Amino acid sequence: MNDMRAIDRIDTGPRFSDDDAIRLNRMFRGQDTREMLRNLIEDGLVGQLATVSSFGAESAVLLHLISEVAPDLPVLFLDTGKHFPETLAYRDMLVERLGLTGLRNLTPDAETLAAKDESGLRWSYDPDGCCDIRKVIPLANALADYDATLTGRKAFQSESRANLPRFEVDNSDIQGRLKINPLIDWSSDDIQTYFEEHDLPRHPLVEEGYPSIGCGPCTHKVADGEDPRSGRWKGWDKTECGIHTPGEEPFL
Repeated sequence: MNDMRAIDRIDTGPRFSDDDAIRLNRMFRGQDTREMLRNLIEDGLVGQLATVSSFGAESAVLLHLISEVAPDLPVLFLDTGKHFPETLAYRDMLVERLGLTGLRNLTPDAETLAAKDESGLRWSYDPDGCCDIRKVIPLANALADYDATLTGRKAFQSESRANLPRFEVDNSDIQGRLKINPLIDWSSDDIQTYFEEHDLPRHPLVEEGYPSIGCGPCTHKVADGEDPRSGRWKGWDKTECGIHTPGEEPFL
């Protein structure tokens, strides 16, 4: 698909524009997810590409798809210091089983933690600030090396994700990095079928009632029929950690 090398990037100013995202959405409309990933990666269409993975409840699907095309693709994991032990063990097991060689563990800055979250309890009174320190800032620093990232977001997960396109520009980033949502149109049944067809291991906390898994202190069990992400930051007016929220500056 060499004819799809359609996005001209420049060294100054944004890498991608909203028009670029529109063109990419049209270009890949109706294309199978695996084929789309292969074309993106093998043709280098979007420049330096990485995936951001939480190694959560459904992460194995996208990681498996990536492993079939480019097992050396950088996989960025935000090691916040607050994850469930089960998540860290699941990360290590998936990396080994899928042969992923590009894992990068991103950790919060030690001096920032000492100054802004010395007690380690900021999540309990300022979850947004905690996410900024432990997720948003470390990821923003790491993304300086990349032009585009793959995410595992899916429309069925929450109302805030219901209308997301496959390709979008992160307009909160002055560099105009591209976000790609390969699974955005997959249903919950599609995900479960893929797990079964490829005999993928499940995150151990899923069976315990956690359909969406983030940091331990801010993740709760979800009752049958509830929004899969309703257990995240329960009791707070918060639905995203901040790495997918455009137009906001980290507030420390």
